Amino acid sequence: MQIGFVGLGRMGGNMVHRIRRDSDHEVIAFDFNAEAVSRAQEHGAAGAGSLQELVGQLQAPRTVWVMVPAGDPTQQTVDALADLLEPGDLIVDGGNTNWHDDQRRAGALAERGLHYVDVGTSGGVWGLQEGYCMMVGGPHEGVDRLAPILDVLAPPDGWRHFGDAGAGHFVKMVHNGVEYGMMQAYAEGFELMHKAPFDIQLKEVAGLWNRGSVVRSWLCELAERAFEEEGNDLQHIGAHVSDSGEGRWTIIDSIDHDVPTPVITAALYARFYSRGEGEYNNKVLAALRNQFGGHEVKRMP
Repeated sequence: MQIGFVGLGRMGGNMVHRIRRDSDHEVIAFDFNAEAVSRAQEHGAAGAGSLQELVGQLQAPRTVWVMVPAGDPTQQTVDALADLLEPGDLIVDGGNTNWHDDQRRAGALAERGLHYVDVGTSGGVWGLQEGYCMMVGGPHEGVDRLAPILDVLAPPDGWRHFGDAGAGHFVKMVHNGVEYGMMQAYAEGFELMHKAPFDIQLKEVAGLWNRGSVVRSWLCELAERAFEEEGNDLQHIGAHVSDSGEGRWTIIDSIDHDVPTPVITAALYARFYSRGEGEYNNKVLAALRNQFGGHEVKRMP
């Protein structure tokens, strides 16, 4: 099938690469960064110099995947596409959008005869190799049309349709909240061992825990990798830890539904704390975010 792809950053560029590498699907790619478009072309995509040019290269009914930062950039892109597309066409948002925005957006697009599907995407910079875990919301017609692309982007049995518009990003929001809590627990445990009266090599601990332990996980694998690359002290990793916003949204929804989330809430607050007075566990968090998502870390001299 044919698909347009808008946004060729860390995630979007690799997704286009995976589609072209692992399938015969045709991709028309656009980004305001011309170098990103050139890289997509090197991977077999057709490039476009504007949204209008992208839409013009697609055959009806068209499918356009938007992979740009959440908030205004996504809304502006969707609005621009809505003016260019025709009834029966499909817009897909694969970014980290608030599910409330999905519901509002889907309703507005439906009035214009356009389909809308939200895809919560997890996998970070490793998705090109491992595939992306994809959490999908939207009408069955749109999801069925998108399924051949999801089958390529995800590992085997690696995507699910969870309901109407917003359901995919709701599940992804909770996924990120859980991730916050898991990362914080690892960070606190590794800090305790770092300060212990023993010469404990944390790379060895992380590697060992992934061999039969009940706390084994991909995050623990990434911790082993981070300690191997940065050393036991993580001395070149700054202790500032950012957040994408989804942890905040998770907590807001937990309040709305009377669901206590003390671990997720504490993990978010710990990130806030890192922006004032850094601690070693925040170095671990920053290193983990860099490992799984390619997120920038503040390097120390």
